[in-house]
Order: sequence, then structure tokens, then C-alpha cells
Amino acid sequence: MAKIDKLTQLTEEEEIIWKDRKRYLGLPLSFTVYSMSNNKFYLKKGIFNIDQEEILLYRVLDITYKQNFGQRIFGVGTLVLNTADKSTPILEVKSIKNPKKIRTALSTLVEQRRDEKRVTGKEMFGAAGFHSGDHDGDFDHDHDGHFDLDDMIDHS
Repeated sequence: MAKIDKLTQLTEEEEIIWKDRKRYLGLPLSFTVYSMSNNKFYLKKGIFNIDQEEILLYRVLDITYKQNFGQRIFGVGTLVLNTADKSTPILEVKSIKNPKKIRTALSTLVEQRRDEKRVTGKEMFGAAGFHSGDHDGDFDHDHDGHFDLDDMIDHS
């Protein structure tokens, strides 16, 4: 019975602090749902076949805000998240309400998560395309979870 309790603790979902749908003409008429917790950003697409993506907030490198003329008329906008996530390096959060407010909140949470995780330049090397002598983009050659300067030096 104790194993089930531990598993249940690990699978409890985080509280969602923001949720919206991709909008058409300002109306939430799509099956693309965006949501955010304190630690992750979620994307869920589809009605019959469902695709779900989650991105850890500390992996977000840059947030760009876009709003074309049509979006301005309907009060929506698009956020483009550049991430260090291998499966989703660029995520477009299209046609959401209050995009400026969401961008500010997301940016604040990203900085808080980075401070908590003490993420510094090690997260930026692969995202910036710095692969000096490293063919898979992973400097952690000994796979111990730590990035050392020695890992980046080509000893050949």
C-alpha cells in the first residue's frame, strides 16, 4: 500500500495558475489549450488525437511578443518562447488574451525558477549553438549531471 501512496504523491498535478485557448476572431474556438503552473508551461492540441507538451520554465531562454493588426482588433497576441528544450526549441503561444500580462508573469516565473535551480550559463551553451568539439551538444561527457569546464575542452 505504501508504494501506491508514493506513486500518488509523485503524480499529483501542479496547480494551474493560467489557462487559455488559441482564439479565432477573439473567441476560444480551438482545441489548442495553453496552461501554466509555477514550474511548467503546457500545450495540449487536438480533439481525437491529443498531443501534449510540457516545458520546464527554467528552460525558457527568451520570450517574444507579437501582435499583428488583426490580433490588435480582437485584443489577442502571440508569445514566442525560445527554449532549451530538445523536443520543442520554439513554442508559439498563438492568439491568447492579455499577452503582455502573460509575458510579464511568465518572465517573472522563469527568473524565479532559474534562481531556485541555480541555472546559469550551463543551460545556454547548447541553446546558443556552442558545440566546440562536442558532436551531440551535451558537455556532460561523464553523465554525472555536472557541467565542468574540463568537459568543454577538447583533449585530443
